[in-house]
Amino acid sequence: MSTDPTLDRIGQAVELHHGRGERAAARDAFAEIWAEIGGEQGDPLHVCVLAHSMADVQDDVRAELVWDLRALAAADLLSDDRVARAGVPLSVAGLYPSLHLNLADCYHRLGDPDRARDHLERARAGIDALGDDGYGQLIKTGLDRLTRRLAAE
Repeated sequence: MSTDPTLDRIGQAVELHHGRGERAAARDAFAEIWAEIGGEQGDPLHVCVLAHSMADVQDDVRAELVWDLRALAAADLLSDDRVARAGVPLSVAGLYPSLHLNLADCYHRLGDPDRARDHLERARAGIDALGDDGYGQLIKTGLDRLTRRLAAE
């Protein structure tokens, strides 16, 4: 658990989606928090984490892409100090592989393999910022899987 109540609420909404399969309820919770934080004008850490999570509960890949792009833009405004003060166990650099993986996946599903490959390269460029823990392995496995899918096309 973080030291940031907003991140904790986002985590609870993530649990609705991933833990309970309640995608619509998670989307509603994310929308409520989004309004409370002031949308894209909010704290970049909140915007990044919320947008990254909101992307996962979209029904349309174009909407998912919009949320993933918001998450990436917010990450560019973050500092390691801000992330650490919130109790997040990653550096800002550790956020980018996942953000770029999600963008690569969106572009792949939209039929834009060049942009997909570009974001895969960006994700791989930051892979050293990830640990060898479950999260790091999840991202690395996702990168390998998408790389294989793009190579098969």
